Amino acid sequence: MADVLALVEARLRSALGEPDARAAVTFLGTDRIEVLRFVEGDIVRYATLGMAAAPMADPTAPLADPHRGPRAELVLSVRTGVADTDKALRPLAVLAASPQVEGLIVAPGASLDVGEPLWPGAQFTSVLVAEPGGLVEDLELDEPMEPVRFLPLLPMTPNEAAWKRVHGAAALQEKWLAHGTDLRDPLRRPVPLD
Repeated sequence: MADVLALVEARLRSALGEPDARAAVTFLGTDRIEVLRFVEGDIVRYATLGMAAAPMADPTAPLADPHRGPRAELVLSVRTGVADTDKALRPLAVLAASPQVEGLIVAPGASLDVGEPLWPGAQFTSVLVAEPGGLVEDLELDEPMEPVRFLPLLPMTPNEAAWKRVHGAAALQEKWLAHGTDLRDPLRRPVPLD
């Protein structure tokens, strides 16, 4: 486990630079989850470290395979200086612990909800899990372990999340694209959904 996390942290550092801060959260009955903060220009990126320590398991499986199964870490990118986004550390740790706590398999297209604003004053209480590979490349591990995928998180308003449940992730992303939505703006307005 520690070896996997050391490789994950090395991959994050090679892709995003040196973290300027880190915080750790431990939930009862789970392994420790860290959140690293990387600043590049006017963008701050928060990356989880600890979710990939074990593979995500199908909650209906009688036994969890300690080696096989998808592994992932989460990455949130937002503009700095316009909101207190550092308060997103705990909600991100909650999301990263969800495979251990709730038996979820986090994959692109999924919605994850924290039930409260991601940071003070945020309109966003949930995120859309986007496709990996753009910002941080997958980390290949020795067989039989699957690669660690670094999944970008796109903040959603409650209305966007409800619309996504009906129409799907691709349709919501098309709406965002059609309206030129800056998904890294922590104060952005909801996209028109009519």
